Amino acid sequence: MTNPRICYKTIEFGHIDIHLCTLRSKQEFYDPEGIALKLGISSAAWPFFGIVWPSSLVLAKHMMNRDIGSKRVLEIGCGTALSSLLLNKQSVDITATDYHPEAEFFLKRNTQLNGDTAIPFERTNWADNDDSLGRFDLIIGSDLLYEDEHIDLLTKFIKEHSNPKCEIIIVDPGRGRKNKLAKKLLELGYIPTFSKPEDTSYLDNEFKGDILSFVRTDTN
Repeated sequence: MTNPRICYKTIEFGHIDIHLCTLRSKQEFYDPEGIALKLGISSAAWPFFGIVWPSSLVLAKHMMNRDIGSKRVLEIGCGTALSSLLLNKQSVDITATDYHPEAEFFLKRNTQLNGDTAIPFERTNWADNDDSLGRFDLIIGSDLLYEDEHIDLLTKFIKEHSNPKCEIIIVDPGRGRKNKLAKKLLELGYIPTFSKPEDTSYLDNEFKGDILSFVRTDTN
């Protein structure tokens, strides 16, 4: 077993360049001590965190021109953390989290690669009850709903980490679970809106998913 092969790329967001070190392909794998396996991450799923997926690009493009101001932002299931790196470049109060044991290493490497300040990170599972993340005004993520069981876990995680007034933005590639998530979040007072990205010319293939927005303005 050899170290995974990596590559470097630069993604342009208007006048902002984000430099990334990522895995070279979806076939890379390196878990010599079985750390990922013990966390339930198979060899087939191991490289998923280190690839820039279309949904990740759509999320970052969507966040690029948003006026976030002083809001506290959390990116969940961050993977390569493209949106976190972009928001950090814009001096947004961003925190990132992922379950993969290598995500933090790549986040630190890419933050340094871009010459920016460190991004707070915590490795946690949506089912964990002992993280120290706190609560946020805006929670973002991309391609999170792989299984039906993820809906309840994600809803619980959002409930525990969202302020009374909060917005959730999730880019979903079309895995057929957006309505189930919307129903669950509606129970927490979130009003859902689904939309298509205005421009996806930067993607190699047609994007068939949606940008899911959930807004809670009053919990009374």
